[in-house]
Amino acid sequence: MQPVVSPSYRLGQSFRTSVRALLLSSILLGSSVNHVAAQTVGDDDKVATQQLNLPKDVTIFGKSDPNVRKATAIVNGRIITGTDVDQRLALIITANGGKVSAEEKERLRVQVLRNLIDETLQIQEAAAHDIKVDKAEIDQSYERVAANFRQSPAQFDQYLRTQGSAPASIRRQIEGELAWSRLLRRNIQPFVNVSADEVKSVVDRMNAAKGSDEYRIGEIYLSATPENQAQIVANARNIIEQIKQGGSFAAYARQFSEASTAAVGGDLGWVRPGQLPDELAKAATEMQVGQIAGPIPVPGGVSLIYVMDKRKVLTADPRDALLSLKQLSISFPAGTTKEQASSRAAAFAAQTKSIKGCGQANELGGKVGADVVDNDNVKVRDLPPQLQDILLGLQVGQATPPFGSINDGVRVLVVCGRDEASGAAAPNAEQIMAQLEEERVNKRARIYLRDLRRDAVIDYN
Repeated sequence: MQPVVSPSYRLGQSFRTSVRALLLSSILLGSSVNHVAAQTVGDDDKVATQQLNLPKDVTIFGKSDPNVRKATAIVNGRIITGTDVDQRLALIITANGGKVSAEEKERLRVQVLRNLIDETLQIQEAAAHDIKVDKAEIDQSYERVAANFRQSPAQFDQYLRTQGSAPASIRRQIEGELAWSRLLRRNIQPFVNVSADEVKSVVDRMNAAKGSDEYRIGEIYLSATPENQAQIVANARNIIEQIKQGGSFAAYARQFSEASTAAVGGDLGWVRPGQLPDELAKAATEMQVGQIAGPIPVPGGVSLIYVMDKRKVLTADPRDALLSLKQLSISFPAGTTKEQASSRAAAFAAQTKSIKGCGQANELGGKVGADVVDNDNVKVRDLPPQLQDILLGLQVGQATPPFGSINDGVRVLVVCGRDEASGAAAPNAEQIMAQLEEERVNKRARIYLRDLRRDAVIDYN
């Protein structure tokens, strides 16, 4: 299990349905919401650049090397120490299984400092509006994070320290997310309106798109200018390599992505190709589930996209079927060789192949020394991709081929029952309206944070 760096705090009611696909198109004639925000900021920056009347050919007098700066800063009087950076960096490294090169650590360190600066600005702005997050609220959120690791808060404290981080680092991140979310609900959300006609338009488009392909996409968006395009592309490629080597896409999205979806690990939800920029749509339709692609040039920067899943709009998907399963598993003692494990697995396969219904599973498990566990209401979609097609092809009473490893043991799943998936229903008007409002608040929040950065007094040490 990949550790989750932080919990998600989204405005409005969060849900994962096909509505996201059309919501992305409902703002500014079909553009993806995060790119809407990026494009808005990008257009403002273009105007600002034109007003500066900068020459096309620039000669630099003197040297400017940002890499010589130490990873500390003072943000409007609030000190960010090297220890703060190291502890937050440790969280990212832990989320990626510790597989981060020395060169990549330095890139991450720079990004972590930027994130801490933004986090500090958000907390300061909330405090300026008399918004303070109580310690009890932070404790509750911290307990939920610890529960994700199946640990108590005290156990999680110790785990973080062994990883080179600290409980205070996560608590600070939680405080920043809660404070910023509350500030947006007070200062932005009340001024965002969605009309009944807009909701009806979304519903109509969803019904018209019934049966077409849609994808659940993860995105990491990095803004770039012509001057730093090469550097941003190089950074994006390094991120892809880290993810391919086992890094967590969600963890990198939280720390690197400049889109509004960064807080949820870059998850765009379910989208149809028509709701994505052309460059991303083309890549998504050519990818398989589980693949990552990029860097892909988009207006204002580059994107990395990850195909999490695929389905048909408002159509029953066989992978949404619920299965009742029995799992038979055998383990190998320490020191078992690959040949010995293969021989035992082959014998186990021959024995389980004769199963004729779940009624025989417990009896066979006792004979072969296998552990038997019942699993009810298991959605096919939630199982490893390698098993999904196999289970969809089995009848009730049939078993899968053995699967596993020397370390994890070998297992067989027996299908005891199946509830077929029903047709997908469109979300109701209240859900659509809430999500539209949420996307618009996120767009304005991006501009709000940009303005805070411009007005801040930041002293790098």
